[in-house]
Order: sequence, then structure tokens, then C-alpha cells
Amino acid sequence: MAENHPEHPSATAFLLIVLSFISTLTAVESNPFSRNLSPSSLGLKKPEKLSHLHFYFHDVVTGKNVTAVHVAKAPTMTKSSPFGAVAVMDDPLTISPDIGSKLVGKAQGIYALASQTEASLLMAFNFAFVEGKYNGSNLSVLGRNPVFSAVREMPVIGGSGVFRFARGYAEARTHTFDLKTGTAVVEYNVYVFHY
Repeated sequence: MAENHPEHPSATAFLLIVLSFISTLTAVESNPFSRNLSPSSLGLKKPEKLSHLHFYFHDVVTGKNVTAVHVAKAPTMTKSSPFGAVAVMDDPLTISPDIGSKLVGKAQGIYALASQTEASLLMAFNFAFVEGKYNGSNLSVLGRNPVFSAVREMPVIGGSGVFRFARGYAEARTHTFDLKTGTAVVEYNVYVFHY
């Protein structure tokens, strides 16, 4: 330990500042906000797989068994200009276009009419699977859906369960759309990399 010399007060003050700085750095390093990890520490030793999932999405907006409900609308919204409408969905995902066919999961989330000039949705939702090895796993989708385009692509931005660290895209094609009721059946082909 340094001795306190009255003739060198600045040396003592400098030493105290250096010791204080070192102790601060030690405290910061002992409780880090982030750190680098080896992928194998999370069980990511296996090579990635590319999976293709195929199913049908049923968006029922009228009747007694609705699966999507409007929860907000802009004050300027009209029937001819639905810009600003927001809906929450819990839509069944089935193996075929028949809503009574085998349920493989649900599409749960929100969509909003986000264009003033066309029927284009901002979609933020999860495919929550209930079937086979995917039971309890989810894929998260966030993207633009211009609903009258023949084919729409939306990014898969992540997942959980067997889909941890997932990335890919969901391709949507309208199978049927009832103009009178607004009910839609959409075919989905999802291509996703995962471990």
C-alpha cells in the first residue's frame, strides 16, 4: 500500500482514482449485461433442417363461430376505405380446405389494414401448432399481406419449441373468399430453417 506523503498529495489522489476505476471495472465485469456464447451450449450442435409445412387458414369474421374480430377502427374509416381497421384472430389451421378437417394449429395474433390505396394488411401473428412433433411449438410471422395478390410472402422471424432460431417465409394463396361474409380460406406453404 502506498504511504501518504504530504509533499506528494497529487500522487496519492492519482493512486486512489486508479484503484477506484479498477474496482468499478471489476464490478461491471462480474455482472455483465451480455456475453458471447458457444452455439453448442444451447444444444445447437446439429445441422439446420429445412422444413416445409402445408395447411389451410380459416378466417371467419361473421356468424356464430367467428375466429377474427375487429377491435379498433380509425374515425375516418368507411366501407369503401377500411384503412385503420384492426382485428384480433384465433384462426384454425387445418390439413385441408374443409374447416372440419384435422386441426394442426391456430393462427393467433393481429392484422391491420395498413394501406390507404389497396387491401393490404400488416400481419403480426404466431402459428401455434398442436399436431405431432410440432405440438406446443410456434412460428412467428410479421409482414405485409396484399390480400388480392395471387401469392403473398411474409417473413418467418422466429419461433419456439422445435422452431427455436427459426427463419424462413410463409407463402399465402387465397383458396376461397366470400365477398358477402368476408370469410376467407387461405392456403399456406411455410418454408423454415430450424435446428
